Amino acid sequence: MSADPRRQVPRTDTLLADPALAAAAERLGRPLVKGAVQEVQQRIRAGAVAPDEAVAAVLAGLPSTAGSLRPVLNATGVLVHTNLGRSPLSPAAVEAIAAASGTTDVELDLRTGRRGPRGEAAIAALLAAVPAAEAAIVVNNCAAALALVATALRGDLLIARGELVEIGDGFRIPELLAATGARLREVGTTNRVTLDDYRDAVGEETGAVLKVHPSNFVVRGFTRAVPVAELAAALAGSGVPLVADVGSGLLRPHPALPDEPDLQGTLADGADLVLASGDKLLGGPQAGLVLGRADLVQRLRRHPLYRALRVDKTTLAALEATLRGPLPPVQEMLAADVAGLRRRAEALAARFAAAGLDAVAVDAEARVGGGGAPEHPLPSAAVSLPPGYAEALRAGSPPVVGYVAGDRTLLDLRSLPPAADDALAGAVLAVGR
Repeated sequence: MSADPRRQVPRTDTLLADPALAAAAERLGRPLVKGAVQEVQQRIRAGAVAPDEAVAAVLAGLPSTAGSLRPVLNATGVLVHTNLGRSPLSPAAVEAIAAASGTTDVELDLRTGRRGPRGEAAIAALLAAVPAAEAAIVVNNCAAALALVATALRGDLLIARGELVEIGDGFRIPELLAATGARLREVGTTNRVTLDDYRDAVGEETGAVLKVHPSNFVVRGFTRAVPVAELAAALAGSGVPLVADVGSGLLRPHPALPDEPDLQGTLADGADLVLASGDKLLGGPQAGLVLGRADLVQRLRRHPLYRALRVDKTTLAALEATLRGPLPPVQEMLAADVAGLRRRAEALAARFAAAGLDAVAVDAEARVGGGGAPEHPLPSAAVSLPPGYAEALRAGSPPVVGYVAGDRTLLDLRSLPPAADDALAGAVLAVGR
């Protein structure tokens, strides 16, 4: 009679006392490692793992960090991919987060020993990058910035009917504004709005005129919109502030995105406040940026809601490092040379073909993503593989996210830094074995 298999399963305390697992518990936490041990014990009982391989099996099943988020190689060609965390942070921003993760001088003036202004250096960096702004504040995200504006600037909010947009996952601008208690007054029609429409709607109850960039769609045909400069001139002297939500966080005009509004240009055109996201084309952490007239910014800063929406020290650190440091990855992706992308694709395809894989280099079209420049494709290059690779690569380590076009899996290289090519190659070769 064979021995009871339960007697062959190593004890939990014995496994946890192993030096390698003890070190893992020190780094990841004992509960997490203990859970992995119990999973391996079950596999031993089922006959899937040999008892003498228990420690190795536990180590193989442990995550690299105590968190569940996994690094992913973005080969979708979408530079600002919301499902993949939008813009990747620069090494400078990552280092700044690490430095700010402990005890910091976030609200302390080390010279005087007294309380100092929160986020002063990050705000200074933002104002240096957008000199048309007199003042700025930073909140959780652009939706939070819009909610703060709608709450603090009491009165009717005038907005063009065609700018009452939905930006994804069922999130609708008018529902957000209505939730703040603001009164929305729509002007114009779905496809056309004129300066007279705004003039006729402005009155004593008007709190602000709001322009929202329709980031993720384009209306064509019989259309008309009022530019910021024209609207600002018409509102001059009325006391009604013009607030422009430009969305993508582009600091200045970019040659690759000629139709994308930017913060500096929008303020220079006469907007009193501009709102934008920090984790899109700016390339920083998730944040909502509010820049413009000092009196209006101070009004927002003193509103009780601001306290609930303000960002933490690590966000401030990452934002400052993004603004002051080297180009963030998303800006490098925008500036990528197409010839260089093709050379990378050809080198990878040749490497895969030498290993017996059905791989070729092809031209592709990348996108900005994140609600920016929806109809402005970016020329790119990709590695083309059989369709089954898409699912297998997502399940690999590291996971690789590409896309299927026709009957092929495409791995677009514009959304992936050159330094990641070896990791991409390793993931593909592991699937192809």
